[in-house]
Amino acid sequence: MINAAIMGYGNIGKAAIEAINEASDFNLVGVISRTLENGDLGKIPIVRSVDELNGVQVVVLCVPSRKVPDLAEEILLKGITTVDCFDIHSEIYDLYVRFDTAAKKGKSMCVTSVGFDPGLDSAIRALLEAAAPKGLTYTNFGPGMSIGHTVAVKEIAGVKDGMSITIPLGAGLHRRMVYVVIEDGVDFNTVSMLIKTDPYFVNDETLVIQVSDLDPISDMGHSTNIKRKGISGTTHNQRFNFDISIDNPAMTAQMMVSAARAVIKRVPGAYTMLHLSPIDLLSGSKEELIRRLV
Repeated sequence: MINAAIMGYGNIGKAAIEAINEASDFNLVGVISRTLENGDLGKIPIVRSVDELNGVQVVVLCVPSRKVPDLAEEILLKGITTVDCFDIHSEIYDLYVRFDTAAKKGKSMCVTSVGFDPGLDSAIRALLEAAAPKGLTYTNFGPGMSIGHTVAVKEIAGVKDGMSITIPLGAGLHRRMVYVVIEDGVDFNTVSMLIKTDPYFVNDETLVIQVSDLDPISDMGHSTNIKRKGISGTTHNQRFNFDISIDNPAMTAQMMVSAARAVIKRVPGAYTMLHLSPIDLLSGSKEELIRRLV
């Protein structure tokens, strides 16, 4: 049994509790949260720090990406493994290097940037490139709600509530439809400018729309389409098409739990989805998995 704790109790944290409770090889030892009170989760212990829990092997970090670097590093240095869903693509490699140093120093393991994308899609892109080493791959997100972008919107000064919907334009290009409820007395144009210049949005066409209530348009669903056209050996025009339609928090949480299962078997250091063997992501004996899946 793998003793796991969850840090954070938003949409992903709630889904992570469900994923761990459904896994026969995991034991949920507690939730780390500064907002929950004892009794909110029944018999599940609620603490303010991982130091208040005993026997934790891995912490599943269900927190906004910008909080991940410092939180994960602190936990790794304590000798506890972490899994996170950091999703700022341009910063992933530098974060991986930072976590590798911390994990080796703390004699712990880390899987960073696990979830929908980066995460599952990262592994698919790698497999398609292995099948056709030369060529082009396009990842088209949506239509659907992006968790990372939505969290970024909510952190903008003056935003009372917000949601970011990704619209695919084709060839890997996207439009961000951002819906915001702004606080009283705040200038909408200022909020719009802050969103459009945020690192999450600066590289995409972004439309910011003011609404009075998000509830009528809220939907956690998301989707992705990955296309690759390339060359296998000297044979051209190899075409691949991968489609998924998902509940974003549930997929992200499940991939983190599966990655925790895999990384706990590794030597100290940091890893990404590209480092993990598919067979280690799965519950069950290797003999049974090979007989059933290969």
